[in-house]
Amino acid sequence: MKLSFKSITAALAVSGVLATVPLQVQAAEEQFVPLFTYRTGSFAPLGIPWADGKIDYLKLINERDGGVNGVKLVFEECETAYATDRGVECYERLKNAKGGASGFDPQSTGITFAVSDKAPVDKVAIETVGYGLSQSANGTVFKWNFPLLGTYWTAADVMIQDIAKKLGGEDKLKGKKIALVYHDSPYGKEPIPLLKARAEANGFELQLYPVTAPGVEQKSTWLQIRQKRPDYVLLWSAGIMTPTSIREAQSTGYGRDRIYGIWWAGSEGDVKDLGQVAKGYNAITIHNTGESKGRIYEDLKTHLYDKGLESGKDTKGSLAYNRGMVISMLQVEAIRAAQEKFGKGQHMTPEQVRWGFENLDLTEEKLKALGFDEMLRPVKTSCENHMGDDWARIIQWDGNKFTVVSDWYQSDKKYVDPLVKSEAEKYASEKKITPRDCATES
Repeated sequence: MKLSFKSITAALAVSGVLATVPLQVQAAEEQFVPLFTYRTGSFAPLGIPWADGKIDYLKLINERDGGVNGVKLVFEECETAYATDRGVECYERLKNAKGGASGFDPQSTGITFAVSDKAPVDKVAIETVGYGLSQSANGTVFKWNFPLLGTYWTAADVMIQDIAKKLGGEDKLKGKKIALVYHDSPYGKEPIPLLKARAEANGFELQLYPVTAPGVEQKSTWLQIRQKRPDYVLLWSAGIMTPTSIREAQSTGYGRDRIYGIWWAGSEGDVKDLGQVAKGYNAITIHNTGESKGRIYEDLKTHLYDKGLESGKDTKGSLAYNRGMVISMLQVEAIRAAQEKFGKGQHMTPEQVRWGFENLDLTEEKLKALGFDEMLRPVKTSCENHMGDDWARIIQWDGNKFTVVSDWYQSDKKYVDPLVKSEAEKYASEKKITPRDCATES
């Protein structure tokens, strides 16, 4: 007796075999990661190695592991040139692409401000490693923002801690003068609330010097610094503004060892052409110096570099390149955490990836398995805490390379936490947001 195709199909369905023997091969699962970059414009010296590191880590996951539990990562660059309007255009174009974005790293405080109102509506995570809205560390108000590893408030606080240590104690800050030379943009203005709170509590004079973008004209700023003689200068710059500041400091006789740059002003590209001129210049970093060593670089060599697949041929091993890898690693681990809850080997929705960002738990053992144990300290996020742990340390340029000159710091919660609380509450009131009750969230 001949059985029809229809009867065979029915029999298989009844026996449960049909579910394991599909009649056609389905396409492999993919996970889309949009990449905002700025390889052009005044911030390009930072943006290029940053983008290279982000891309090379995603490539490594595909080449070495076949994706995240078999789910291949697909990505697309969108050039913003650090312009807010272009960043918003990239966001709108990519948020629903290829099954939905697995979160955005805007690479700009201004773009972050612009898309943070959109993210809760579009239900997509905003990953801002070391930048963004500092108050978004409060996860009860900012459900979709993740300023992982630190903010500009924690960075400013650590800088003040290191200065206090050099002076012989926090009480020695009283009567001192500390200047902030900053890019006149949301990025540069972000540390001001914390510094004002610190100045009031510690009794030092805070001097503010905004610099008009792109920051190539700073003579009047540094003439004022020569006249007002601050004891230390905190530098919130990026791209071409950074070497310009250091040159002007030299020309006015201001010691580079009394300058502290934020992490975006602390990569080799900022100082390598200055050489001895920048000797003594300090910067803060959320990871160890830019060295191409350790397990992660062994894997990169085997799976990318030896095959000619890397993007960062000229940037690998730099601080900015490493930071780009860290950002992508956190993105990948958010996807992996989501899969652990919602289904391994499956495409994760933007909302599921958001859950992954909120439930990161990168222990020392996990970081070692990932090859990042020589670069990072452990980090754990939660419903309440969207920043995680804010380890940072100070590095110094010796004329040829950056070296670590401090132990790991964490920000002083008695200065940072009240500011996060008050500013988050203010934001919630302005935006008519009802803070989440984390006790009821699973």
